[in-house]
Amino acid sequence: MITTSINTNFPPALLLSMSRTTLLLLLFSFGAYAQPKISWPHHKKAVIVLTYDDGIKSQLDNAVPLLDSLHFKATFFLIGDVLDYNSILKWRAVAKKGHELANHTMYHPCVDKDNPVGSQNYTPASILREIETTNYFLFALDGKTTHSYAYPCTETSVGGDYYVDSLRKSGAVSYARVGGDQGDAVITDFKWLDPMLVPSYGVDAGTSGDQLIAFVKKVEQGGGMGVFMFHGIGGDWIITSPRAHRELLEYLAHDKNIWVATFSEAMDYIGQANKIK
Repeated sequence: MITTSINTNFPPALLLSMSRTTLLLLLFSFGAYAQPKISWPHHKKAVIVLTYDDGIKSQLDNAVPLLDSLHFKATFFLIGDVLDYNSILKWRAVAKKGHELANHTMYHPCVDKDNPVGSQNYTPASILREIETTNYFLFALDGKTTHSYAYPCTETSVGGDYYVDSLRKSGAVSYARVGGDQGDAVITDFKWLDPMLVPSYGVDAGTSGDQLIAFVKKVEQGGGMGVFMFHGIGGDWIITSPRAHRELLEYLAHDKNIWVATFSEAMDYIGQANKIK
């Protein structure tokens, strides 16, 4: 059962001057705008989603072994053109362990000057074709016909055109993750959460373990969901140190109030919870 508390704090003189009907309407209005909280599985208070972008070597070397040792499942958004034969076999093994492999396009197009493929040369139609092609590639790795998505460089436009609505209509992906920071990545309003625009905390290079844990505490305090966006773990680019990464995961392992889930697992649960309210 979902309950909400209403703090009126109205002056007594004002309450006395109100008619009973007016007061009831005002209280109902407060209740209507309150955000009901989702009851998480296993009596947990919040959910944390660990996501890793680009399918890079440091994730295979440093992130996956630690995740496995702590029995956590994470989501890895893969890019097709950074993989070789050996890493393809390794990512296939990662999928067999229960981690989620997800879509980050084949060529990671964005307007960043250091990016080899520019999104300014794309159209919504061409990015959708690339996303669909990547789905076939992922199917060859994990045997799944449905995948989630992360916008390259967190850009929701290509060639100057917004493509979120086209992506939504295409049905090519189940859910899509965008970027953000600690301030706007604590998700508590699930009624209005757009499954094609799920915010995340984009972890900057050099972020400490204490900073990562502080985000978890904010999520737990709000009873909501927090999605981490990592890149390199001890190598490659936008590097989080192995120490900071380990401190976060060990904290999650000891905090029994946190449900650690894959991106699609958490979003599936939220969708079902919204249906039954």
